[in-house]
Amino acid sequence: MIILLLGSGGREHALAWKMAQSALCSELFIAPGNPGTGAVGQNIALNTGDFQAVATFCREKKVDMVVVGPEDPLVNGIYDFLKQDAELPGLIVVGPSAAGAQLEGSKAFAKAFMARHGIPTASYREFNRSNYNEGVQYLQQHKLPVVLKADGLAAGKGVVIAQTHEEALVTFEEMIQQSKFGSASEKVVVEEFLDGIEMSAFALTDGSSYVMLPEAKDYKRIGEGDTGPNTGGMGAISPVPFYNGDFRQKVIDKVVKPTIEGLSAEKIVYNGFVFFGLINVAGEPYVIEYNCRMGDPETEVVMPRLQSDLVQLFLDMSAGELGQTPVLMDERTATTVVLVSGGYPGDFERGKTISGMANLSDTDLMVFQAGIKEANGQLVTNGGRVAAVTSMGDSVQDAVAGALKSIDSISFEGMNFRKDIGYEFMN
Repeated sequence: MIILLLGSGGREHALAWKMAQSALCSELFIAPGNPGTGAVGQNIALNTGDFQAVATFCREKKVDMVVVGPEDPLVNGIYDFLKQDAELPGLIVVGPSAAGAQLEGSKAFAKAFMARHGIPTASYREFNRSNYNEGVQYLQQHKLPVVLKADGLAAGKGVVIAQTHEEALVTFEEMIQQSKFGSASEKVVVEEFLDGIEMSAFALTDGSSYVMLPEAKDYKRIGEGDTGPNTGGMGAISPVPFYNGDFRQKVIDKVVKPTIEGLSAEKIVYNGFVFFGLINVAGEPYVIEYNCRMGDPETEVVMPRLQSDLVQLFLDMSAGELGQTPVLMDERTATTVVLVSGGYPGDFERGKTISGMANLSDTDLMVFQAGIKEANGQLVTNGGRVAAVTSMGDSVQDAVAGALKSIDSISFEGMNFRKDIGYEFMN
């Protein structure tokens, strides 16, 4: 099969690395990709937001399957655009329709969907400019802490957990009245704060049936011990030690099944990944958020643990035969540690020369590139999150130690990373 993967981050490098291992993949294009994806496929200078250009490329190269990595093209309707192209009748698109992508694209839609289908989540209200004053009064009386979420996509930065009423009111004004996140915060969802430990579960679905992939837990805060501002993710582990037995079954029965059944009942076209952002509150799962694609850096631990052929799973999904191919997982632990630019998640500089990365090779070690480009024959930094170093081990401690040992050989000016990924589960 000729496959086109859209995206350029660590998630896409991990997906490309996994798909390239499949005997079903005869040719792999990545648009626009990065130097890491270029080592397992062919990078193409395509704008993923230019759907017509993507469709033209698919026609010219006789692409059989398009796998969409990031959320923006999905929310903006790339599935619908490509599936409606009469010149691409057999094209398989891995990703939901625009209607399905609303699970991520609109926090208000997702909360209402959960309410309709009895899926456990935090209680909430939604506000915009028309009922702004009502929102102010609601926040003044709300118990603390309180969670404020921009309704639309805000590059992972549209969520604030306010510890005081003053902080909540300032945030509320910035989001709605000052358009802090542009159109994404025209509407704001105010949620009760849930106290527990977070994790993520992943399903691949055709909108009526599904299979579960390895789960993960990521670490968002920049500082060790989960301190400092949120980032796009500083690392992840898989499996998650508490995701077993009764809790795992509750996730399936109370969250996953009702979600897929809800998609089917509402006739929402969905052929792709569902990311369940969960919180374990005293042994009960609640949904914090949905994403309509795989997470980053979670993909960098999920794909190394997945032993099944990912391309075959996509074919099963397209044929309505999910479950035909067993989902096999490596029983060992995978951890990934993300290397970030100095100053991230605030202002940071690009163009810093990276050394030591190309020399790493080990069957249990993978370096997934993200914010990297080539300049004058050298790898240089080109983003906040530069790379994810993934290691396999018999325990969280072993896997983290393997990643940290490998990181010792990598350097670039200002390089920062957390040494305590998985700290709660260290023996």
